[in-house]
Parts: sequence; structure tokens; C-alpha cells
Amino acid sequence: MTTPGRRATHEVQNQVPPLVDYDVADDPALIAAVHREGGGWAEAELHELGNLAGAASTQEHARLANVHRPVLRTHDSRGYRVDEVEFHPSWHYLMNTAVGHGLHAAPWADDRPGAHVARAAKFLVWTQAEAGHGCPISMTYASAPALRHAPDLAASYAPLLAAPVYDPGLRTPLAKAGLLAGMAMTEKQGGSDVRANTTTATPTGDGSYLLTGHKWFCSAPMCDLFLVLAQAPEGLTCFLLPRVLPDGSRNAIYLQRLKDKLGNTSNASAEVEYDHATAWRVGEPGRGVATIINMVSATRLDCVLGSAAAIRQAIVIAADYARQRRSFGASLIDHPAMTSVVADLVLESEASTTLALRLAGAADRAVRGSAAEAALLRVALPAAKFWVCKRTPLITAEALECLGGNGYVEDYSALPRLLRDAPLNSIWEGSGNVTALDVLRALSREPGCADALLAEVDLAGGDARLRVAADDLRAELKAAAAPDAQRDARRLAGRITVTLQAALLARHAPAPIADAFLSTRLAPSAGAAGPATPFGSVPRDLDLPAILDRAVPEAKSATTGR
Repeated sequence: MTTPGRRATHEVQNQVPPLVDYDVADDPALIAAVHREGGGWAEAELHELGNLAGAASTQEHARLANVHRPVLRTHDSRGYRVDEVEFHPSWHYLMNTAVGHGLHAAPWADDRPGAHVARAAKFLVWTQAEAGHGCPISMTYASAPALRHAPDLAASYAPLLAAPVYDPGLRTPLAKAGLLAGMAMTEKQGGSDVRANTTTATPTGDGSYLLTGHKWFCSAPMCDLFLVLAQAPEGLTCFLLPRVLPDGSRNAIYLQRLKDKLGNTSNASAEVEYDHATAWRVGEPGRGVATIINMVSATRLDCVLGSAAAIRQAIVIAADYARQRRSFGASLIDHPAMTSVVADLVLESEASTTLALRLAGAADRAVRGSAAEAALLRVALPAAKFWVCKRTPLITAEALECLGGNGYVEDYSALPRLLRDAPLNSIWEGSGNVTALDVLRALSREPGCADALLAEVDLAGGDARLRVAADDLRAELKAAAAPDAQRDARRLAGRITVTLQAALLARHAPAPIADAFLSTRLAPSAGAAGPATPFGSVPRDLDLPAILDRAVPEAKSATTGR
């Protein structure tokens, strides 16, 4: 309809409808991996969550939670200090769904084999709705293994951390129906060098400590409990610090400001100060890093899962657009250059998802006492955290470019938000050098890690390309103990990850996927750890249509032309 008195100046043609109301869990690589790793019993809930994640209403919640950023209120109207962060209602919707589906600490109260795998798959699916709220969810999940170093505290708080009830607001922790936990390690002078922390912990004589100092990053400051590193008389020690004390009074935790970040804008990240804040010791005095390292390991797994989620979401958006958008008389996806680019991105999604769920399976079995799986996880997790998270911004940017100028527009798709969020998982829980050096630390200090890794690769069998890659990896692992090994730490982390991805795909992926990945990622021209050429530079003999089909969820393809 035109306005009376005006002529129509144009008609809207060849614009792709928004990608909404589809099942995010309609991902063949994910579903196969969940069953393989022992969490197949959760498939029905995965699809329930997938349909929620793909719903138009949820996508609007995701938009609103990022447009209306958290607001810090340091004082109330009468001048009393309150130190609270206000969130948009859409944030609470996202959080309530995540907690209600057990994406937080629920697996620690679930004895079923595969509980951690099921939770990992749900995290990968639901964070495709919105990634920022995954931060407090991930930290709550990771707090449980660290808290077990203080059995009395764990007995009080662990059941509430695992409860599937989202109960926001600052109240006495034990009076709430469910709790969330965060952590505070980083200080302005130290960054990853937490042993340089200056926050002090003074014993009071009744079993508690008084913490005084400043934390440069404290994500999700409205959590109920925090695991904090501080300098006790015996050295750096881990503590549990509540926002509200058992008597109902506010603890001496002061939010100084919220960080103005590139992305992750729905999530509040704060600078905090402690002025004789009350806390209780977790683990042995002077062993803070050893105590909290379990928490770091669990959150690193979520970094890999979150990056795999972003990759999957980005390539599904790109593939959907390319199938419906027409140029020069044909669909974009039918132009050979675009076919190659999207197919190449699908390979990255298949590899990252398959590896992420394999690591979740290793974590699940390690919790249940498998030393071999613990050894594999110890070396493969930091390597994957380095490589997969480092690749995500490149992949997301390439997917965005598949939409041309439309991809750069905020209200056209989620890709601008995905691109802003993409670098963060590479930074969180140890940035590139930290995680690459942790791979060396695992190989040099923990016997069995190299053997567990090579045993996993060798399960893939006799493909000649994979045999060469495995032999090269063996040689590099032997060199990991050399005095100058740090110079090659990044290359080694990448080689470990790509070789392990190739081995997993060779065993479990459809032949077109496995053959394409091995041809493009393990070929001599691919260098040490991945393609040396831009995305889309693939051999001519690959079955690209079969690869592209992996990026088309059924529910979505049925609505084409809506």
C-alpha cells in the first residue's frame, strides 16, 4: 500500500526473511556426539531447548538484553550504599531458562553417566540464543569442583548451586531457593600472573578471614557467592566470599564501575573493592591456585563449547542467507566461490562441535574416576581452548561477509553481535599464550598426557594423511620438553587440536566431511596447524553439496520463502 498522493518508489525484493522459529539443536554433528559420549538420554530436552533458542521471541530477548545494558546503582535515593546491578527483564528470561534446564551446576548432583555431556550439549545449544548470560552459568558450573575442597561449605551451598531455580536478588544465601557463583582472580597489576595479587586475607580467629583489596575484573557481580584469590599469611589462598552474610547484612564488597566492553554487553563485568569483607577459606592455605584450577578447567571447557556454538550459529545464518538470496540469476549458494566458502566454514563447525563434545565426554568420565580420560583432558583442553577460540573471530567474520553489507547491519541478523563477542572466549580463562604454555606444562609435568593424546589419535586408523600428521605430532611432542619449547607453544597447541579434530572426524563424521577436513587441514600446504589460504580455497574433488546439507536444520529449510 502506498501513501495517498505518493507514488511507490520501490518494492522490497530479494531480501531474505529473518532466520527464526527453527530448532537450533537440529545439528547432526552435535546429536551424534551427544549419543556417542553418553548423553543421548537428553536428546528430547535438547530439541526442546533448541526450539526455544530459535524462537523469534527468544531472539528478541537476546537483542533487548544487549541493547539495554546492565546499569550500576552504587547508592539508593537516600545515600545508602547498595552496590547493585540492574538488568533488563530479557536478561532474567535468558537466565531463568538456562538455570531451569540445568546448564549451571545441575550435573554435579546428577549421578547418571553422561550428565556433564548432556549439560555441555545444552550449553552449546542455548548459548546460540545469547552468549553473554552464559558467563554466570558457566562460573556456577565450575564452582562446584573447587568448593569440594571445603566439605563443610560444600555441604551447605552445593545443593543450592545445583538447584534448577533462578532466584535473583541479594538475600542470605541459605534462605534462597537457588544460588549462582562467580570468581574474582584478576587484579590490575597482575592479569594472568595471579601470584602478583595484593589483596590480603587476615584471619579473625573464628575460622573466617577479612579480605581487603581490589579486583580488576569480576564478571557477573550480582552472583550470590564468589571464589576469590587473596594473600593469606601462608601465601595465595582461595576463599569463598558471599555478597550477603549469614546474618542478612551486606558484605563489604563495593562495585566501583562496570567495564565498557567491546562485546558481551548483556553481562556485567565490574571492578570491585573489598574493605574487610568476610570470607571463608577453601582448600589448603597457600594453595590457592591448585584449589581454583579445577574451576578454571571447567570454564575453559565452556569457552570451547561457547565458541563452537558461535561458529555453528554463524554458519547456519550464512548458509540460510546464501540459499535464499539471489545474484546474477542464481542463488548465492550455487555460485562456486560461495559454495566453497560456506562449505569450508561448515568443516570448522563440524570439527569444533565434535571436539568440544569429546572433551565434555572426557570430563564426564574423569569425574567418575577415569585416569586416562583425565590425562587426555589435561592436554587437549588447553590446546582446544587456544585453537578453537582463536579461530572463532575469523570464522564469524567470514560468515558475516557472506551476507555482504547486510551482514554488517545490527538489526539484520545476530552476526554483528556474534563478531563482537567472538574474541572473548580466547581471552577468558587464560589468553592465547597462557593456554598454549599450559599445554607444555601438561606434557612436561604430568606423565601420561602425551600417551593419552596419541592413543586417541591412533584410534582413527590408517588414513595416510592422518598417519603422517600423527607422526609429525609425535615428533613435536618429544620436543615439548626442550629448553626453547616456549617459542613453538602456539604451533604445538594448534597442531594438537587440528590433528585431534581430524582423527575424530575420520572416525565419526560422514565421509564427505572427514575427507574434506583431512584434505584441507592436514595437506602439506596447510602448514603446521590449519589452512594457510583463505576460507573457500578447497580442492575441486570434494563433495560440497553433502557438506552444505549439514548446515540446514529441517525446521528452518521447511520455512524457506516464509
